[in-house]
Amino acid sequence: MTSTVVVLVVGIVVVLMAVYVSWRAGRLDRLHIRLELAKESLDAALMRRRAVVLELAGSRLLDPATSLVLAAAAHEARMAGPEEREHAESDLSRALRAAADQERFRERLSESPGGPDLLEELDAAVAKVVYSRRFYNNAVAVTRTAQRRWLARTLRLAGHTEFPQFFEIDDNPPATMAME
Repeated sequence: MTSTVVVLVVGIVVVLMAVYVSWRAGRLDRLHIRLELAKESLDAALMRRRAVVLELAGSRLLDPATSLVLAAAAHEARMAGPEEREHAESDLSRALRAAADQERFRERLSESPGGPDLLEELDAAVAKVVYSRRFYNNAVAVTRTAQRRWLARTLRLAGHTEFPQFFEIDDNPPATMAME
């Protein structure tokens, strides 16, 4: 082999490696963007659920004790810091389940003025939390897998970004709620 052929082969290998590394870095960047969008969507879904629960608690359609429990759980979820957030959102889910699984909960709300709209909004908000959390946790799993690959670790393609964490809450909807 002549030296020109060797230089050409080495040059082609270097270019192909550079293209591959660039593609992997771009993919990791897109995964981080997807993760951020999923996190924002989850935050919006949780905020919407808290707002609907507070609206339900203040609607005077429920008994005072149930309204107070729901309002307190929604307020705690809203005020929780990053360390307590998963626990507070789980508490809100449990309080909502306890309220919605009461006897004739849906029937009483459906018969009240404004109740059917509130029930529809509540069903949508609860379902959105379930789906948003699943989407976010899926994005976390895919991003973590990409960050663990040897090329990403060796060349630090993720830079100094933190390793994404799953968002684990009890988001089981009440048995009486209609999940779409």
